[in-house]
Amino acid sequence: MTEADRREDLLRYLRRGWEALLWKLDGLSEYDVRRPLTPTGTNLLGLVKHVALTTSGYFGAVLGRPDAVEWSDDEVNADMWAKPGESRELILDAYARAVADAEAALTELPLDHPAHVSWWAEPDVTLHRIAVHMAVELHRHCGHADILRELVDGAAGMVPDATNVPGDLDWPGYVAHLQAEADAHR
Repeated sequence: MTEADRREDLLRYLRRGWEALLWKLDGLSEYDVRRPLTPTGTNLLGLVKHVALTTSGYFGAVLGRPDAVEWSDDEVNADMWAKPGESRELILDAYARAVADAEAALTELPLDHPAHVSWWAEPDVTLHRIAVHMAVELHRHCGHADILRELVDGAAGMVPDATNVPGDLDWPGYVAHLQAEADAHR
């Protein structure tokens, strides 16, 4: 496999994740994208903000390039939720800039371009390692977003026209069956 093929594979997986994460916000109210749905406060717009900021940092400063998104906040976990002055549009704009910058880095730089991640145990890596790391992290957060979106309105899957979820299943019956199986192990 050539470097160009490896680069295209990385871009394909990253683009699928970036698209999937954005879809999780489609059609939802400001309340639904912001409300915490887990005991740790995980929310849809916060996940998008987090991915925008981490994408910007990993494909920016970590590679010796400027960050596409500048955001400073001393509050703990500030990257995981949208503060009152942070509109959906502001966060989506930051996300779009971070994604465009990441695509540019992956298009313009060789995969063996040096990267330095000061908080990693082995801090000196390459663009290739950064791209793999970000694809894994992105898809992890897409999974979080998938569950959150399902809790909000039942929408599930990677994209609207390819959900990977059987549409003709008796979901209440299926869930009742799973609950009965779990209850048997009490």
